[in-house]
Amino acid sequence: MSPSVHESSTPLHGLDAESRQMVLDIVTKIKTRLLTRENVLEFDRKEIFPEEIIRTLLGPDIGLQLLFIPEEYGGMSGGARDCCALTREMAGVCLGVATAFFAIQLGADPLIVGGTDAQKEKWLGAIAEGRSLVAYAVTESGAGSNLAALKTKADPVCDASGTVTGYRINGSKQFISTGGYADFITLLAVTPEGPSFFVVEKGTPGFVQGKGEEKHGIRASNTSPLTFTDVFVPVENLVGGVPGQGLKQANSVFGYTRLMVAAMALGAGEAALSIAIPYAKDRIQFGSPLSEKQGYTHKLIVPHIVRFEAASSYLDEIALRIDAGDTDLQVEGAIAKLFASETANRAADDAIQALGGYGYITEFGVEKIKRDVRITCIYEGTSEILQNIISMFRWKKTWKTKGAYYRSIAEEMGVLNQKNDQVGCLFYGSAAAALNRTILLAHENRLTRSQHVMFCLADMMTHVEIGASLARKAAALSISSDPRAQKIQAASRIFAAEVAQLVYQNMLKILLGNGLFNSETISEFLASISCQQLPFACANTFQDMDRICELVFHNEK
Repeated sequence: MSPSVHESSTPLHGLDAESRQMVLDIVTKIKTRLLTRENVLEFDRKEIFPEEIIRTLLGPDIGLQLLFIPEEYGGMSGGARDCCALTREMAGVCLGVATAFFAIQLGADPLIVGGTDAQKEKWLGAIAEGRSLVAYAVTESGAGSNLAALKTKADPVCDASGTVTGYRINGSKQFISTGGYADFITLLAVTPEGPSFFVVEKGTPGFVQGKGEEKHGIRASNTSPLTFTDVFVPVENLVGGVPGQGLKQANSVFGYTRLMVAAMALGAGEAALSIAIPYAKDRIQFGSPLSEKQGYTHKLIVPHIVRFEAASSYLDEIALRIDAGDTDLQVEGAIAKLFASETANRAADDAIQALGGYGYITEFGVEKIKRDVRITCIYEGTSEILQNIISMFRWKKTWKTKGAYYRSIAEEMGVLNQKNDQVGCLFYGSAAAALNRTILLAHENRLTRSQHVMFCLADMMTHVEIGASLARKAAALSISSDPRAQKIQAASRIFAAEVAQLVYQNMLKILLGNGLFNSETISEFLASISCQQLPFACANTFQDMDRICELVFHNEK
């Protein structure tokens, strides 16, 4: 569903654009005062968790955490668009610090979605006042993203009359961001009624916040194990006051939190390009700057600019849907995180290549970004977990709707192409139709039992949905005569070629790779879906890449 639908018919949660920009301007000031380039590199080199700076960001003079706290508890009631924008901006400064800040928001989420009024008043109020670092304690060493496999237990403690007065918690958690410094945590543990969230305060007897892990990246964040040995918490610390609601509470925010990780990845990846692009303008090789060499620009820079535009379009669209009141967006959150994190990881890697030997040197910053951004493909659900989620839910939706889901995208792109044939809608529509038929074929032949097939489908689904979002944005900008229109239209045409190629290749993998179909069946299937035009999506993409180079490297409007 396009953003314009929500803008025209539904009141949106969050700040106005001017207020949001004021918050983002604060980050610029933080960058010059507290998170200077020298400080950020030192935090990374010495693996320093800058607790004092983090607490300053929460203090009365800055109060960044107020953005995600509801107004009735002392915050600003920012929406998903606001939080994504702030998270993206912070990640562009330092992903480690952004992770520490995000941990506070993540730790507050169970209270925001499930806490009682009294719990919100107490705990969200403490966050709003800048008195508390918070951690979200869910992950366990043997469970990972499988929340149903949790082993940390919370056994009820009753008084003489049999009334539950509290819970005694035993178990451990692993990979907890800010876990070693948190003033309180929101902990997911198993009660007799099912998983439940609890607030556990620092210093509670039996609660041990372990030593921080030595990490590949995000070294400015703290990642610690937590252990619980007969830790007693009063019943008032059971989030929501009703046991067994933990999985529901966790799943209700996955779409949102994974969108935030997508924003983090996007901010870090863009920071890598912000180093590589000016370097290309200044670096003279064989008589001309690298910015004039297609082997540099068209391989190492432009593809990532295009993918970031696509990721940004989708992120904005889903954030807008959240602010409009949509809640069942777990798959969309997975798509956003999968695409943005994998794109940012590749972009950071190519930024190192773009700088040559300098890219490998700490001083230039891109090797740090590469080490940092790698985690976005892992935490809040690995890319493989997300591929499972995307393919499983979209397969079931496609079969349940008898193909209506992706058929509607194909039809939408067809209508949009009649209005604007300059944004690649013809190929996005053809790719959506081919994907739709491939899903149905996989279902009918029980190919969905193969995880490899499902991963192929997940990548097709992700690219088609993100491509459709970019096409909507490009078409809307062209109508409004927005100065960005030319760049976004070119990016949409280039990305349409990438989507068409991926869908076509993965479709052939599924058809040929399992050995079930003979050549005649395959030929009949390909003919029935009219996919012959997909390879032609790459027509004129070199010229479009040239145009993006002109806009990016020569600052044309």
